[in-house]
Amino acid sequence: MSRAVVGMIAGMALGFAGYFGGFGAFVLVAALGAVGFVVGRFLEGDLEVGDFFRARDRRR
Repeated sequence: MSRAVVGMIAGMALGFAGYFGGFGAFVLVAALGAVGFVVGRFLEGDLEVGDFFRARDRRR
């Protein structure tokens, strides 16, 4: 499935949540979608746990 289709499905889910559940449901669905995205990237191997805790290199 292409990323455009996944984005369209996510947008439709957010639209339905906003329409039927109000702003609180919209925010909840968006937050859970973001968590699911991060977990999915972690399981695919694109992210590592150390990426969240490692300091960035600062060049002077």
